[in-house]
Amino acid sequence: MNHPYVLVTGGSRGIGRAIVKRCLDDGYRVINLDKIAPAALLEGEALYQVDLMDAEATRAILRKITGEVNVTRAVNNAGFIRQAALEDATVADFEAVCALNLRAPLLVMQALLPLMKQAGFGRIVNISSRAALGKEDRTVYSATKAGLLGMTRTWALETASHGVTVNAVGPGPIATELFTSGNPPDAPKTKRIVEAIPVKRMGQPEDIAHAVASLLDDRAGFITGQVLYVCGGMTVGLGNVA
Repeated sequence: MNHPYVLVTGGSRGIGRAIVKRCLDDGYRVINLDKIAPAALLEGEALYQVDLMDAEATRAILRKITGEVNVTRAVNNAGFIRQAALEDATVADFEAVCALNLRAPLLVMQALLPLMKQAGFGRIVNISSRAALGKEDRTVYSATKAGLLGMTRTWALETASHGVTVNAVGPGPIATELFTSGNPPDAPKTKRIVEAIPVKRMGQPEDIAHAVASLLDDRAGFITGQVLYVCGGMTVGLGNVA
């Protein structure tokens, strides 16, 4: 079997790390684009360190990658939050979060699309968020994650005739190391979050990785332009936590 490549942005920790591991388990080779290195590289993983908020550096590393290997799958996972109420959000916040959460996926898509068109095949999965539906103190973050859904649908329409699918996964509350460090399992706030989740447990990074893996599969060719919320049922309830 010829092991195909998956490019994963932000694959060194958290949800991205779980996605990298799942892709390797599924037989792919993984190109990890991240500013930081993981604790240890895994067999079949190649790390390209780059600040994805730097547009020129991102373009340069993508040119290098596409000149060396044929990448027809990608997961736009890298992203971050600058939490602030409406009156406290700044232009600097807006520009920084947009650079990583929206511009970086655009650059990845533009770089890989010629390879996908040539192959007549492609799989793109964008990591959005339940916050795209609205969340307090997330003006900028919610805007970018909702914007990513708009881009997902538009790209799906533009690329469908080339055998390319573009979908999004919207995580709910996920027990990453970063989340757990600020929300210990026994803390009252954490317990309130869990109680608001219909399945009564926190999501795990592997839950997101499983959803991503299904959309990367060869057999997912009739699914495009969709968003799959992996949130324990929160999007069909009224919970507004996490």
